[in-house]
Amino acid sequence: MDIKLSQCFIAVDDHDKAIAFYRDVLGLEVRNDVGFEGMRWVTVGAPSQPDVNIVLEPPAADPNTSPADKQAMAELMAKGLLRGVIFATDDCDATFERISAAGGEVLQEPMDQHYGVRDCAFRDPAGNLLRFTQPLGK
Repeated sequence: MDIKLSQCFIAVDDHDKAIAFYRDVLGLEVRNDVGFEGMRWVTVGAPSQPDVNIVLEPPAADPNTSPADKQAMAELMAKGLLRGVIFATDDCDATFERISAAGGEVLQEPMDQHYGVRDCAFRDPAGNLLRFTQPLGK
């Protein structure tokens, strides 16, 4: 039996800003853009990983979510407390320079970690934590 990651979800509050960041800054391709019951889901992914998708979804993607729960989700997202994604890169420093030059919100400049990677961190336009890691020695 073979199990592989197919999709992961990132909550965003503005899909157009998210597309501009994930497509134009990170270089991911937009694979799908779907609307349903006043909500929107945009699927992006790395061209080098056609079978792995990141779905940019509303913070409360259930039409039955109460207004109070929607507000709570929006507040958590604004603080960057909902989700985080770790991307692999073959050049952490170049990735950092490209994203920071494009105006990405820097959380951590590139640094070597004791657990064997060099990494940096940013927030996307919705406040989600994004880390970019490169194995040390590569």
